[in-house]
Parts: sequence; structure tokens; C-alpha cells
Amino acid sequence: MADFTPDRAALRSWLPGFLALAAIWGSSFLFIKVGVEELHPLHLTLYRVGAGAATLLVVLAVLRDRLPREPRVWAHLAVIAAFGVVIPFTLFGYGEQRVESMLAGIWNATTPLIVLPLAVLVFRTERLTVRRAVGLALGFAGVLVVLGVWQGVGGAHFVGQLMCFGAAACYGVAIPYQKRFVAGSTHSGLSLSAAQLLVAAAQLAIVAPLVAGAPPVPTALSPEVVASVLALGALGTGLAFVIHLRNIRLAGASTASTVTYLIPVFAVLIGAVVLGERLTWHQPVGALIVLVGVAVSQGLLGRRRPAAPVGVGVPAVPAAEPAVPR
Repeated sequence: MADFTPDRAALRSWLPGFLALAAIWGSSFLFIKVGVEELHPLHLTLYRVGAGAATLLVVLAVLRDRLPREPRVWAHLAVIAAFGVVIPFTLFGYGEQRVESMLAGIWNATTPLIVLPLAVLVFRTERLTVRRAVGLALGFAGVLVVLGVWQGVGGAHFVGQLMCFGAAACYGVAIPYQKRFVAGSTHSGLSLSAAQLLVAAAQLAIVAPLVAGAPPVPTALSPEVVASVLALGALGTGLAFVIHLRNIRLAGASTASTVTYLIPVFAVLIGAVVLGERLTWHQPVGALIVLVGVAVSQGLLGRRRPAAPVGVGVPAVPAAEPAVPR
């Protein structure tokens, strides 16, 4: 009995934070759904990123860390900010104007399926093996099931799903890019993420007014929308990253990265309980096939291997830590 005590103690040290993180990131799709009821998707992304950047800057100050100074790092972060924050956050907003929040959470889980072929073919940071090829095939079969392609394509709902898939595809670009060009940096993941959000906020401050006009003042918004924006930014994009780093320290990067598999579960549960959303039978079935494909491609089924970095609904972490949605 004594042999198992340390394991139980270790599990208790990181499991609450692990589950809290899955709940925080899984609920992000609910907050997006509430936010786009009154805000243009670009304005929602602008406020969300601004709140997240402010939160991480406070954490940086408390920990006495500092932002990068090298122009080369900032140039790479500008690319990561565009494909890992600005475009996907906005696409999820557009998508959730047309589809259920729980369905957006399911599409977010397809990110690793896009990361792998780009990492292999474009950035050359990974090798394609038979196991990974089988996982990709399973995953994309799951994508077709989620879409329900046998029912035909077209309509606002189908377009919304494609927008959410496009958001996941952006993470698929940002994650291998950061691994190729930024992962070797001596800066902390917290420092790089704060800088990434600052760059994203600057990009949005230019683009959002040109596309959507001047953003509304917060006092013109309902309390529910203001709370959703703060939850998305300060909690889901800011403090959740600190929790994620703690999980990595206590449980290891591979275990911490498996939070990706719980995020769609929480997204579906929260969407059903809070918003009364419902899925058709093929969407959760397709989601399960997608997750099995991801697990196979990352070596989580069969012979145990370290999980590859994965991305989800939040800015990619440009450091050695696995990137996941925030």
C-alpha cells in the first residue's frame, strides 16, 4: 500500500488544475457565443486579446520576468500572433454566429490533424510514420462524419463549420512555425506569450476599425457580454496559461498536453447545460473518431511515446511547452 501513496499524492497535486484548465478552455466557446451576440467578431477578439495581454503583463511583473528584446523574435511573433491568435479567434467568432458553441469546441480538437502534415511537409520539424499516417486518415474520416457530408453541403451552418475548421487550420500553421523558428529561444514561455498577445493586440487595433468600424465602449455592452470578454481574456487567455505551466511542471509536458482531449467534452457539456444546445448523432460520433485519430497519431494508443505539441482555441505557446487553446 505504501508503494502507491506517492502516486496518489502526485495525482492530487496536478489533477485539480488539469480539470480546471479543461473546463476553462472548454467554456471559451460558450463565452464566444455570448460575446458575438453584441460584438463584431473582430471587436470580440480585440477586447479578448487586450484583456489577456494585460493579465500576462501583470504576471510578468509579479514574477520579475521581461519581454523579449531581439527584433528577430518580435518578427517571428508577428507571424505567430496573426495565425495563432488574430485569425483563428476571429474565425471562431464568425463561425459561432452560425453554429453551436459545442460544435466549435469539437472542431477545435482537429488542430493536431492539421499540425502534423504541415510540420512534416512544410516546416520539416516532424517525420511521417505509418502510425501517424493511420492516425491522420482516421482523424480526417472523423472530420467528414462531423460535417455529415452524405447530407450534402451548403448553407450557413455548413459555412460556420468550415470557419471553425479554418480556425483550427490556422493553429496548424502557427504551432509548427513556432517550433521551427521560436522554440529555441532563451525566453520563457510566459514572456513569449505576453509578447505574442501584445503584437496581436496591435494588429487588431489596426485591422478591426478598418473592417468593423470603431469598437463599442464597454459601457454600451450588456453585463453578460462584458463578463464573457473578461472571462475569455483574463481567465481563458491569461491566467489559464499560468495554470498550464504549473501542470507541465507537476505532471510533465506529455500529460499536460492531453488536456486537449477533455476540452471538447467540456465544450459539449457546457453548451448543452447552459445554452440548451443539441448535437445530431453524427457530430459526437465524428468527434470521437477525430480524437482516436489524434491519439493514434501522437502515440497515445499502442506503444507509449511523448505527446506532440497540440493547439486549441487560444494563442499557441511559442516555447518548449505544448501549445494548447486558451
